[in-house]
Amino acid sequence: MSKPKRSPLFTIFLTVFIDMLGLSVIFPVLPSIFYAADSTFFGPEVSEASISIYYGLMLASFPFMQFFGAPILGSLSDRYGRKPILLISMAGALIGYLLFAVALGMHSLLLLFLARMIPGFMGGNISIVQSAIADISEGKDRTKNFGLVGAAFGLGFIIGPAIGGWLADADKVSWFSHATPFYFTAILTALNLVSIYFFFPETLKQKSKTKIHFTRGIDNFKKAFSTPNLRNTFFIVLLLSLGFTFFTQFFSVLLIEEFDYSESDIGTLYGWIGIWLVLTQAVLVRYLFDSIESTKILRVSIFFLGLSLLFLLIPDQPTWFYLINPMIAICQGVTSPNMTTIVSRQARPDQQGEILGINQSMNSIGQILPAVVISTLTIFFPNLSHSAPILIGGVCILCAWFLFLIIRPGSKAVSTPEQSPEQV
Repeated sequence: MSKPKRSPLFTIFLTVFIDMLGLSVIFPVLPSIFYAADSTFFGPEVSEASISIYYGLMLASFPFMQFFGAPILGSLSDRYGRKPILLISMAGALIGYLLFAVALGMHSLLLLFLARMIPGFMGGNISIVQSAIADISEGKDRTKNFGLVGAAFGLGFIIGPAIGGWLADADKVSWFSHATPFYFTAILTALNLVSIYFFFPETLKQKSKTKIHFTRGIDNFKKAFSTPNLRNTFFIVLLLSLGFTFFTQFFSVLLIEEFDYSESDIGTLYGWIGIWLVLTQAVLVRYLFDSIESTKILRVSIFFLGLSLLFLLIPDQPTWFYLINPMIAICQGVTSPNMTTIVSRQARPDQQGEILGINQSMNSIGQILPAVVISTLTIFFPNLSHSAPILIGGVCILCAWFLFLIIRPGSKAVSTPEQSPEQV
């Protein structure tokens, strides 16, 4: 009698959780390094305008490298399997966390950039994980399982900022520093590598022979807009990524500069947001997907996501953020897996890694541009309001909603450059 096949869902959940944990520990730490009054990372000779430019470039470095790396890893996973490429990707993340901790101790800006760029290039594990879910899921189970990824994302979002804020606070434990959260995350990543090696079964059944190119990210960008259906869908993905990234990258700066938040305060607020993300994706998402089509959900969730970002511009007391941010978490928690489901349906079984790699490329571009835009505006407008990125983000998401209503992207598979429209 053959042994029953292991489900990879738990290992997938753990992988996404630790990946998000590693990404989110930086939320309270990085703005503090650059903007807090008691930060010693920069000397007095470095101007505030220069610091703002460095901060923007630092934020952009990770998604810039991910733009090139994620689609390459996605295509490699189509060719050689999900498991070996996932192991390589997580090893790159481990190296990045260790380098980041070392760079903080050395006060080396150059090494700090390198520490973000290496895991950025190797950070294609989300597209690989999404491909693995597409391998083992059918029908509504696919959307539910993408929701499981969202729940892991949200749980990491709860714990990551809280850990980052707490482990970086020397007032709590004398030997804590800004580097401590990254050593901790490196240890968790090493444990996850062991988990993937021993417990993650290969999910790819039909391997592709697609050629691998370093310029795959640029090729994917062209491919995303080479057919009408893909162009429409991925342009919406790009706008959504732009809007939400303006929020995630610059909300902490607003909290520090306008409301005098500490690392611990930021971590607590982001943890509160994460709780609502988990509740949304673990409970609400799975309930909605049983009865409502993804396109119908997105017509509502995208609109209220954009509106809720604009609500952040109203409060003059920080306690209001504890009421507004759950709305953002719920809307984002519903929007993300539904949008991923629509993208996944664009692909044949042997193209899941490629198409979801294109999706990651669009998200990476959306994560690059906000930092570049704000850094550029800071050069010309040194007194630019810290609320400006939130305003721009809300407008981008509302534009995505308006475009979604006009285009009405379908839920059935569409043609790709390898398929003619008559074949679909």
